[in-house]
Amino acid sequence: MESNRGRTFSRRWVLGAGAASLLTTGLTACGGSGGGAGGDGKTITAFVYGDDAVKVQQAGVARFNKSAAAKKAGGTVKLTEVPGSDYSPKLRTAMGSPSAPDVFFNWGGGSIKAYEEADKLVDLTDVIEGDPVLKNGFLPSVLAAGDLKGRHYGIPMRGMQPVILFYNKSVFAEHNLQPPTTWDQLLDNNAKLKKAKITPFALGGSDIWPDLMWLEYLVDRLGGPEVFKRIQDGDAEGWGDPAVLKAAELVKELIDDGAFGSKFTSVSYVNGGAPAVFARGKAAMHLMGSWEYSTQLGKFPDFAKSNLGWAAFPTVEGGTGDVRNVVGNPTNYWSINARTKNKDLAIGFLKDCASEAYAQDLIDNGDVPTTSNAADLLSSSPNPEYAKFQYDMVQQAPAFTLSWDQALGDALGTKMHTEIGKLFAGQSSPSEFVTACKGLK
Repeated sequence: MESNRGRTFSRRWVLGAGAASLLTTGLTACGGSGGGAGGDGKTITAFVYGDDAVKVQQAGVARFNKSAAAKKAGGTVKLTEVPGSDYSPKLRTAMGSPSAPDVFFNWGGGSIKAYEEADKLVDLTDVIEGDPVLKNGFLPSVLAAGDLKGRHYGIPMRGMQPVILFYNKSVFAEHNLQPPTTWDQLLDNNAKLKKAKITPFALGGSDIWPDLMWLEYLVDRLGGPEVFKRIQDGDAEGWGDPAVLKAAELVKELIDDGAFGSKFTSVSYVNGGAPAVFARGKAAMHLMGSWEYSTQLGKFPDFAKSNLGWAAFPTVEGGTGDVRNVVGNPTNYWSINARTKNKDLAIGFLKDCASEAYAQDLIDNGDVPTTSNAADLLSSSPNPEYAKFQYDMVQQAPAFTLSWDQALGDALGTKMHTEIGKLFAGQSSPSEFVTACKGLK
């Protein structure tokens, strides 16, 4: 079960990149019949990604439908579970039809940009600001991470998925190493590991999206979250920021120095290759999303329980980014269709995601909630130490940058992946990478 959840999270990373273009088709096909699937608004429909974690949303719907808030709003919520592989196309089709869902699961950022541009989303900014439950119920960095141009269109509804620097505790102990807190320490560790004939970092380069995590953190550490924010907001000249070029140069230095080994471009994360290299001690570290823990627990349980360590990404000397900043998948979000016929009911349903009961359900499912009330509940997590590390990491983060491909959407994200693949494969130089990205449209 845990390994399946790990694979699902890694697939979500990729799926998020492709969501925007899948959603674009048919947006204008919707006539005047309104988005509320319930017709009179007494029953509203919520589309959700159907995977192992959906049990949390099932419980949430059942609890809300019995609540005073549902009675006051005069209706109930009906959950529609859509299999993961079908989710994006089925949502796209539904949103272009009279039976569009009132509420729907998404990845924030680029995955909902096409809907926002078509005026199909409820802008929740003022709703959140005027409601203490919503305003104070979630970690601010996560709430903001799914925004579009500084406006809130979603409410966090699943666990956090930050990118974490994992390390093999037994390898580190054997070679008297500590998790690096600075870039120079990272390079020093690399030199010692290579001398011991151990690859410093596992990397599933054939999938390309694991490469992206390196650039995301390096750009943030060098120039802060504002660098990518400019790009996300549509200014392609933002790729010309010195932090982007410097990040690409540092990546090239790592590659040329053998930090990822010599065959990383043919290693995959999705098929288990990179996790296996890491768990078996052939690589000492792995920069990966938080689902790496569940992946390892499913594939290599002894390693996960005894020798899997975790740390924050280090500072980079001369950089202006805050070391507490985080990148990755902040969480998933509920958004509301602008044509719902019972907005009060939909908002009431979203407020349940800030409840202690909802947070406890997430924890029981092995997730780390993004709610501000979750800290006291983490002791009941399957791995309290790991859960607390993640929660504190995100709670203390001044900024949580959404994975670039998800933030940009499919059209740009796919082209960006191509350029990142060329950079990591040595087919383009750092300056060529910057020039190519500035030309992406």
